[in-house]
Amino acid sequence: MTIIEFFQTLILGIVEGITEWLPISSTGHMILVNEFLNNEGSFMSKDLFLYVIQLGAILSVVTLYFKKLNPFSPSKTREEKNSTWQMWFKVIIACLPAAIIGLLLDEYMESFENWYVVSLMLIVYGIAFIIVENINKKEKISSMNDMTYKTALLIGAFQVLSIIPGTSRSGATILGAMLVGCSRTIASEFSFFLAIPVMVGVSFLKIVKYGLSMTIGEITILLTGMIVAYVVSLIAIKFLMNYVKKHDFKAFGYYRIILGIIVILYFTLV
Repeated sequence: MTIIEFFQTLILGIVEGITEWLPISSTGHMILVNEFLNNEGSFMSKDLFLYVIQLGAILSVVTLYFKKLNPFSPSKTREEKNSTWQMWFKVIIACLPAAIIGLLLDEYMESFENWYVVSLMLIVYGIAFIIVENINKKEKISSMNDMTYKTALLIGAFQVLSIIPGTSRSGATILGAMLVGCSRTIASEFSFFLAIPVMVGVSFLKIVKYGLSMTIGEITILLTGMIVAYVVSLIAIKFLMNYVKKHDFKAFGYYRIILGIIVILYFTLV
């Protein structure tokens, strides 16, 4: 790995760690950053890197929420362990739509990984966040126990939208969760937990498809990106959870719209 590749990997790891959990599209940002860095054709612009680097971000969720995610914790009562299992069953049910449709459309959607689609989706979902926050006044679900399996499946259906680059997996699931009555905190946390099986599964598929012939240099780049994404994700998750306790998601909506417009202007005028 050259010095230039190291700093490019560092930048991409930071971008991944920040944008994976904020509803602003990590894949979209990674594609755009690679375009700005002129990485087209390099290992860092390949699906293998763009998706597997997310494993670092996933480990941050496991680290921060280990006790809440662990149904075997000796400090939990039997009732708490049952609640944890029920939460995992809801996560699995919510993952089914993305698992089925994502597998069917995986190769087809690769053709949409460009700035045209990313900028459009940034703007469309930015507007969606503002609209949803303006009309969504009822929060019926304030804990994971309040969430039904039907509600989990509906949220999972929204997650399918994230296969379009620039949409944001967390953005789609948070929007869906809020529309079906979840509080911002529960919508965010459920989005985090949904990411674990989805992103581990996608990363595994990419490794099987592209990664069995990786060079030592490519493995080094990938591991560096994952470590950086892990550390930055710890900070980003804590920031988001503190933020949503006092604020709504409109700021992220405006950010998406502004970024989408900037991207369009940059690639059409430069």
